[in-house]
Amino acid sequence: MGKRWKRRDLRFGREKKRINYDLIRKVGIWIFQLLIVCVFAFVFVWYFGQRITNNGDSMNPVLQSGDVTLVNRIVYDMSKPKRGDVIVFKPNGNENAYFYIKRIIGLPGETVQITGGEIYIDGEMLEEEYAASEITDPGIAAEPITLSGEEYFVLGDNCESSEDSRLADIGNVKKTEIEGKAWFVFSPRQHFGFIK
Repeated sequence: MGKRWKRRDLRFGREKKRINYDLIRKVGIWIFQLLIVCVFAFVFVWYFGQRITNNGDSMNPVLQSGDVTLVNRIVYDMSKPKRGDVIVFKPNGNENAYFYIKRIIGLPGETVQITGGEIYIDGEMLEEEYAASEITDPGIAAEPITLSGEEYFVLGDNCESSEDSRLADIGNVKKTEIEGKAWFVFSPRQHFGFIK
């Protein structure tokens, strides 16, 4: 009779060990799935969800002062910036400066000039209506500016209240200075949506 109890105890012990292995396996799978979700969330936030607050009225009416925008940091690793893109950058690569948000007007290799309140690219008037206000001060762009192979000419949509490539302190924006493309207004709620 004592032997039977010992056998039952041994069987019970094996079942107990089997249950522990199943539990460990389930916990391991759960932890693995949690890690995958965390990595995915980190990558998404790092590349598509960096938050930058727009400072000032230079991008009215597209962006208001205080709008929190999301920045796509990976887009320009896969493609080149295009005319009309709203980009985020630090002028002259100055890490202590705040981020600027402006629209690309001139592309590498092009010659940009502002005369008579109009933007000319390689001698031809730019047809796109990016500017929300008339350009009364052409700044350094009163004379033709030829962009190098990695430079972009940027303007704020509200040119009268914008510090942009027309100022010598900012000038042309190098591709290495571009943080990414502003693509979405995250807050406040009334401005929530994609940036045009």
